[in-house]
Amino acid sequence: MISEGIRVSVETFYQADYSNPLQSEFMFAYRITLENHNGFPVKLHRRHWHIFDSNGSYREVEGEGVVGVQPVIQTGESYQYVSGCNLRTEMGKMKGTYQMENIHSKKMFDVSIPSFEMIVPAKNN
Repeated sequence: MISEGIRVSVETFYQADYSNPLQSEFMFAYRITLENHNGFPVKLHRRHWHIFDSNGSYREVEGEGVVGVQPVIQTGESYQYVSGCNLRTEMGKMKGTYQMENIHSKKMFDVSIPSFEMIVPAKNN
């Protein structure tokens, strides 16, 4: 999906080694790729996540940058990072926004992060 000239792609991975289903702890990693299709460089300032468990619980996470950095993405270039999310159920979803800045005009704008699911893979018996 492209929002405000930024393509946001997401891949998710269940982290079985870091999960404890008996304690309702399910850990997921996600890899996000941001591609700048604008005619100007952008700087990612903040992230704002909405995280939903399948049991109806919901939480928000907000903060500066991503994985401790505020990357500048040049025109035609991309930036990729991996982060994680813990759920209390075997499936859930996340969506959100990135607050970015047009480096040339100094204008701030929001980029939508499309909703993506995190699901524990079915066990093969």
